[in-house]
Amino acid sequence: MGLTWMAWTWPTAAFFIFVFGAIAMMGVWEYFSPGAAPRRGVFGLDTTRGDRLFITLLGSAFIFIAWIAAMGTPLWGGLAIAAAWGVFVFWKV
Repeated sequence: MGLTWMAWTWPTAAFFIFVFGAIAMMGVWEYFSPGAAPRRGVFGLDTTRGDRLFITLLGSAFIFIAWIAAMGTPLWGGLAIAAAWGVFVFWKV
């Protein structure tokens, strides 16, 4: 059956490579700097690095869905907003 069950395009593959790469980078970061204590952010949640990565990825998905619904393609604006969201989450949340 192989990988024919999904329409693998370069953008789709790049997305999955990015997600798996981000998880791997978080693992390396935790290995070299273990025990990152949870911190309380602007949302009032105690979050670790992994929690912040999950919040970033989930929020980015909603940002892209909203961008496609409101503006369509190209997605560069949605990418800029998602990148800003990621910086905000890791900085303040």
